[in-house]
Amino acid sequence: MKFPRVVVAAAAAALLISGCAWAPGQHMRRQAGGPNQMQTVGDDQVEVIGITPKLVAMDRAAREVPQLPEALTSYRPPSYTIGPGDVLYITVWDHPELTVPAGPQQQLNAAGRPVQSDGTLFYPYVGMIQAAGMTPQALRDQLMSKLARYVESPQVDVTVLSYASQRVWITGAVNQSSAIPLTVVPLTLSDAVSQAGLNPESADLSGVRLIRDGVTYTIDLDSQAGSTIYLKKDDQVYVPFLDAKEVFVVGEVIAPGALNFKTGNISLSQALGRARGLAQPTANGNAVYVIRGSADLQQTPSAVYQLEARSPAAFAVASQFKLLPGDVVFVGAAGITRWSRFVSQLLPFSGIISSAASSKNDLSN
Repeated sequence: MKFPRVVVAAAAAALLISGCAWAPGQHMRRQAGGPNQMQTVGDDQVEVIGITPKLVAMDRAAREVPQLPEALTSYRPPSYTIGPGDVLYITVWDHPELTVPAGPQQQLNAAGRPVQSDGTLFYPYVGMIQAAGMTPQALRDQLMSKLARYVESPQVDVTVLSYASQRVWITGAVNQSSAIPLTVVPLTLSDAVSQAGLNPESADLSGVRLIRDGVTYTIDLDSQAGSTIYLKKDDQVYVPFLDAKEVFVVGEVIAPGALNFKTGNISLSQALGRARGLAQPTANGNAVYVIRGSADLQQTPSAVYQLEARSPAAFAVASQFKLLPGDVVFVGAAGITRWSRFVSQLLPFSGIISSAASSKNDLSN
């Protein structure tokens, strides 16, 4: 196809103005001086930081797993104390009339003795007894002492049939938000999350929030797998959803889009891998950028990191560079790709100019 001279002149002018660095659409323009120099991103000047082994080491040191607060690690649940709503099963050996007053046909649950809202409990020959606040062992000893007036050497056992007075709440990305009772067996945070039916497809275990006594603790259950955190009465546990934990891969990759991750972090190489890698015919291996926003863009500008991925060794560094939720990975286009896109966008205009020139010639004739 033959371009009119006016089109060729326009193209040449555009290239001269841009300094051979212009490309239609989204792009980054690299200034001389290498990484950690001021570079042009769109219309803004920002500092582009090279992703190097030194940067990775500094980032790893800053990301060391924080120690859990002593308020959580040092807590040990006290012995279980009976409370209102609990149902007790009291056995007096060799005296079934006291254990199951209605006879052996009565079901076990029906034979249970509920603790009233005021914490009291009625038992034959003993009458009303204040059970709330006592451990099962302490209540057993008191019943034995009082029954000794009517039964020779009474042998008494106290079991909690139904726990209702002490609970914790689990909400968020679980199969069913629920209240989980505390029992005579101490309950750990991991056990509570498991009992609530964790939804593995949507749950983010790296940001579990525990609210205790008005204080909120954020806990990474993945990195704290070896730690034991016991729950106490009225604790609230929230398991966040993964939809708030995404990174975005755009530009010259095979499958651009938003990626979520279930673990505490995702590396740059993992993100590129899940995007099925760089588009080899069009991607510029030296134009892999990570754009990271700040909480207050007016005070702190976004940070831009660059990976020079033409060298295979660069991907070893990329595998150690951890992304944060909200990061944008941008892969720029190679020079020949920018030129072909420029030509493809210029062709329709060349047709218009050619038609206009033909019309002018026809009018002149």
